[in-house]
Amino acid sequence: MKKVILSSILMIALAFSFTSCRDAADKAKEATEAAADAADEAADATEGAMEKAGDAMESAAEATEEAAEGAMEKAGEAMDDAKEATDNAVEGVKDAAGEAADKAKEAGNQVKDAAKDAADKAKEAVKN
Repeated sequence: MKKVILSSILMIALAFSFTSCRDAADKAKEATEAAADAADEAADATEGAMEKAGDAMESAAEATEEAAEGAMEKAGEAMDDAKEATDNAVEGVKDAAGEAADKAKEAGNQVKDAAKDAADKAKEAVKN
């Protein structure tokens, strides 16, 4: 845009130095109109570039949002999987503890029965 304006100013200066006043005025008017047209074209081009930049930013924002949603979904799935694995491990520990308690109780009953049998045999031995 600077080149257009500087070129227009240079053309105006040259027009004044080599032509008559009337021609210079006509050429200055033409140069001014040409500069105005060039400025309009530059504004149109800038507007188009700004629209494209805005579209690109919107596309980038949408892509970022979609990626974030996907990451959040995967994180949620991973947390669900971890919870399920933890629940399964807790159930396994509970089952193992219950089995161990049952076996300990059974062993205690066997010891109690064996002690009772031994006591009964000792009583019989004393009687005999």
